[in-house]
Amino acid sequence: MHKELQWTWAETGPQERIRELSDTLSIPPVIASILINRGIETADDAKFYFRAGLENLHDPFLMADMHKAADRIVEAVKAGQAIRIYGDYDVDGATSTSLLILFFRQLGISADFIIPNRIRDGYGVSIEGIEKARDDGIDLLITVDCGITANDEVDRGREIGLDIIVCDHHQPAEHLPDAIAVLDPKRPDCPYPFKELAGVGVAFKLAQAVAMRLGHDMDQLYSLLDLVAIGSAADIVPLVDENRILVRTGLEILNSRPNTGLKALLETTRLAGKSLSTGQVIFVLAPRINAVGRMGDASHAVNMFITEDDREALQIAHHLEEENKQRRNIDEETFREACEMIEAHFDPENDSVFVLSSEGWHPGVIGIVASRLVERYYRPTVMISTDDGVGKGSARSVSGFDIYDALENCSDLMRAFGGHKYAAGLSISSEDIGELRERLEAYAKKQLTPEMRMRKLKIEADIRFGEIDGKFLRLIKMMEPYGPQNMRPVFSSKGVRVVGTPGVVGRNHLRLRLFQDGKVFDSIGFNLGDLLHRVQSNPDNLDIAYTIEENEWQGRVTTQLRLKDIH
Repeated sequence: MHKELQWTWAETGPQERIRELSDTLSIPPVIASILINRGIETADDAKFYFRAGLENLHDPFLMADMHKAADRIVEAVKAGQAIRIYGDYDVDGATSTSLLILFFRQLGISADFIIPNRIRDGYGVSIEGIEKARDDGIDLLITVDCGITANDEVDRGREIGLDIIVCDHHQPAEHLPDAIAVLDPKRPDCPYPFKELAGVGVAFKLAQAVAMRLGHDMDQLYSLLDLVAIGSAADIVPLVDENRILVRTGLEILNSRPNTGLKALLETTRLAGKSLSTGQVIFVLAPRINAVGRMGDASHAVNMFITEDDREALQIAHHLEEENKQRRNIDEETFREACEMIEAHFDPENDSVFVLSSEGWHPGVIGIVASRLVERYYRPTVMISTDDGVGKGSARSVSGFDIYDALENCSDLMRAFGGHKYAAGLSISSEDIGELRERLEAYAKKQLTPEMRMRKLKIEADIRFGEIDGKFLRLIKMMEPYGPQNMRPVFSSKGVRVVGTPGVVGRNHLRLRLFQDGKVFDSIGFNLGDLLHRVQSNPDNLDIAYTIEENEWQGRVTTQLRLKDIH
């Protein structure tokens, strides 16, 4: 079911500035325009954007409390104290945990870790986890990718004599935990110049600070950046500034000398030997790492990352693959049920929001399914899994509609909720779900404008195939890694012609060859099989929107257009 997209074009900067940057850098004006739209306006900006490396990383000691954190860890290392890492069950949490375990191993310290069970324990630091650490003889607990709102838990740690360092990247509450140190660039009082690190990025800055204090070989630390790249890309943080440096360098390591666990994961996903980008991380590797956290025990992922045994790594990687298959099956079944529910009990064209609930849904997949429903129907969606009178829910939204504000407007109905503009989680009594549905619908009817109901496709520039030459392709490649705030540019070309016979392959993917200006490009439109009739009825005059990418098949790399829409 193809949803019509509204094409919008990016604003073009002043022609004089475009021409000046184009001449200075000897690049096509269209590339200069894209760079200017991304805030890259001078030759120095462009040099940093294209060439910034590890020497351009910010000083970790600019982060609030970093001196305290580094001092306490150095003390623990020198005294041989017991250290435990307290992580989270998603990719960012698993890579953060693994990075610190491996870093301490480089220092000759055998730290251990704990990751809560998503279904049994829920998110974040718990009183039970704090008390267990003390009972196990732990001297220093370091939270990663969690802990910034764990005030009560940290207080309990103080009461029982457990030192805690909080290492997080989420939005803090009004009061910070009373820990030995609280590392979070989003702290209002934190002068750190870049605020958008992932949890694994903050963990890396902590390791960097400790390494500097101890005179540790920085190249050894940098060898762990493959984990930073995976955690950062999977957490969908903006790929600008320091994130761009960390992810780009980490991908180079992932492509050349991945650690034992990642090497095994690449083998089981048939990506070994291929040139990996953020796309493969997000759509192939991350779901498998996430699957064990969603379906059961995320510690498997950490054990895979930190093992040095090839056989053990491969066994765990196969386990991740099986968990992901199970997750996909449950995901598909839940998605089918949710679609049937929407078609039977809602008006997909006129309703403003969907609130769906069922007792049989696995709480580990409802966030994924909510995102898929938004993709299909383009409405804010709340999926709630109920058990014994209590519902746990995940909410996802559309561009421009703040689902966190919408839930806050109904906060009296919920036991707890949290999140941000486009994704949130909640807990609610089953008996209140009906009223939540009514109140969210009433709220969304007022706030959700006709503009927000229409899916938009932002196009950077209109070009002709004749402009796509070797230099153009090299520059597009140099703009990687792509991600939020540095998305792969979408182009449009008008009046292109179909060559040969188009067809539908796989799960509703449109495959065809397109011609213009004497050039032919293979093209693929994922989930665009419904547009085959459009291509067949007017094969000599199509307007297309697309990105340009490399396609690697049997060792051969070719340029391919990935179609976004066809008019």
